Amino acid sequence: MIVNVVICKPLCYILLVNRTVCHVLVGDSWGGGFLHGVIVFALTIKLPFCGLNILDSFFCDVRQLAKLACANTYTVELLMFLNNGIVIVTCFVLLLISYTVLLLKLQTHSTKAKKKITSTCVSHIAVVFVTFGPAIYIYVLPFQAVPVEKVVALFHTVIFPLTNPIIYTLCNKEIKSSMWKLVCKYLLQCRLFKKYFEVNK
Repeated sequence: MIVNVVICKPLCYILLVNRTVCHVLVGDSWGGGFLHGVIVFALTIKLPFCGLNILDSFFCDVRQLAKLACANTYTVELLMFLNNGIVIVTCFVLLLISYTVLLLKLQTHSTKAKKKITSTCVSHIAVVFVTFGPAIYIYVLPFQAVPVEKVVALFHTVIFPLTNPIIYTLCNKEIKSSMWKLVCKYLLQCRLFKKYFEVNK
């Protein structure tokens, strides 16, 4: 929604997204995160655990914790699916709808504006897919052992968060030109270094 306001009504942005709206958005995010945490805590605190308490994953997650329980976890897994899976899919679908509406509104803009907006939207959409793809893969398949779950979890928690700044950075012209200069300088130094050693053999 905010991206639509920024691109379609840039002069109205300060009026539409004022301090009160920002406080509401932050409060909703914090409140939603707190509620989500309380629900997950309530689901797992009463589970009976026995045997080896070793998780076969890189991080402690509710899915792995439920696998260690000695009792039937059908209800817990169903509630976890409702708490995690549906929220993730809903956010993903709402973001896709928002970007689709935005891209459809581009038809009224000039070619130069279309290029600028499209490059911004493409990087945003890439980040949305990079963020939500693994989360959907992990959390939307209840009651199943997810194949290569450890690899997906590693990408979801380590690799993809590192790619997020890279994706946004490469959209900036100044940073792109600086990086290109740095690469050219490095390649030039490598060639000079190689020539120096070939001459002194």
